[in-house]
Amino acid sequence: MLVIASPMVVSHACETLLIFTDRLFLSRLGMVQMSAAMAGGLTSFMLMTFFIGLTGYATALVAQYLGAGRKECCARVLTQALLIALLAAPLIMAARPLIHSLFAHVGIAPEQLASQQVYFDILLYGSILFLLRNALSSFYSGIGRTRIVMLSALTALTINVGANYILIFGHLGFPAMGIRGAAFGTLFGSFCALIVLVFGYLQPGIRLEYGIVSSLRFDRQIMGKLLRFGYPAGLEMFLNLIAFTGMILLFHSHSLTTAAAITIVFNWDMVSFVPLLGIQVGVVSLVGRYMGAGQPLIAQRVALSGLKMAWVYSSVILVLFVGFPTQLVAVFSPTTQDILFSQATPLAVSMLRLAALYVMADGVMLVCSGTLRGAGDTFWAMCISVTMHWLLLPVLYTSLKFLHLPPQVAWLALIFLFLAFSGIFYLRYRKGHWKTLSIVQT
Repeated sequence: MLVIASPMVVSHACETLLIFTDRLFLSRLGMVQMSAAMAGGLTSFMLMTFFIGLTGYATALVAQYLGAGRKECCARVLTQALLIALLAAPLIMAARPLIHSLFAHVGIAPEQLASQQVYFDILLYGSILFLLRNALSSFYSGIGRTRIVMLSALTALTINVGANYILIFGHLGFPAMGIRGAAFGTLFGSFCALIVLVFGYLQPGIRLEYGIVSSLRFDRQIMGKLLRFGYPAGLEMFLNLIAFTGMILLFHSHSLTTAAAITIVFNWDMVSFVPLLGIQVGVVSLVGRYMGAGQPLIAQRVALSGLKMAWVYSSVILVLFVGFPTQLVAVFSPTTQDILFSQATPLAVSMLRLAALYVMADGVMLVCSGTLRGAGDTFWAMCISVTMHWLLLPVLYTSLKFLHLPPQVAWLALIFLFLAFSGIFYLRYRKGHWKTLSIVQT
């Protein structure tokens, strides 16, 4: 777990810092720019999520073929994932007018709307970069070579931070581009990260061991497995992000103060949550490998190891959220006096303290769901997760729009629902049905 998951934790931490840096730099220009980047970036990612989840299941499928001793099939899985990514890009772009219409009708303040659309458009044009990166990263995670994924993420982070500093504020002779510069910096960083992954894939060690050249063809059987077991993960991500994006837009439509506060809170929530996805990837990879080898008891030990790692990290976040929320919020203070930030600070501090209630449950949910997915129990994992997110949305809508409750109260209601569904994931894991599943034959 440490060997495979640790580089993935670092990789996801880099992705977190990349997004965090975008919003941190933009907060220096004002709360409105920061909120626009969150809503626009999240919406563009939402459009990619079905295909990211679908091709991301290559991790479990590659791991199972590796565990079954069929290395020649591992690279074929990646080829099918890359084909899906190439076909997905034009479909994602076709949804752009629909999202523009959504932005216009949801009630976003005009000051935020224009910047939000600009950021969304630029990231959407680069969607193919994110899809190809995801497919290649899933292959490396499946075979357990996660260090190159970490190197790719470090490259994206380094390039993005440098490009953002230059393009947002206008240094080294470049004009100050503001939120446009943030979006272009993200795409440039992602392009460089993709080059790292492609270069590693073409090295003689992997090329010969996994038969890369002979794998570059359509494989009906493997494509069928990827679609069959991957679509629940893709559908889950897509439906969840629709609901989550709807939640963010509801908070943003409440007021500019609430928009600024929830953006700050979710920036820090991302720091607590996204690195745990690295542990989940490690769990999916190792559970898939041992299930492919017919060793479910060792797969169960993998889950317990993953849970220990997750709780160690989450306990640190718990201390920060409870003990230092004021200092965490102050990180996003604009360089000049901003009345909106002053108004949002008390709300953000209280909501961040409340977020401490569920940080330990994050680890339980991600490890248990990762175990289910690695074994092939993707349909039930999808049902639990999607139900949770789509219950959160009407609860929030009712709280803010009908009952006119304060944002803190609505936020607390969401937290209690989240805790309940983390328990449901654990019960599904404890039931043990996942131990009896078989995707590939040795």
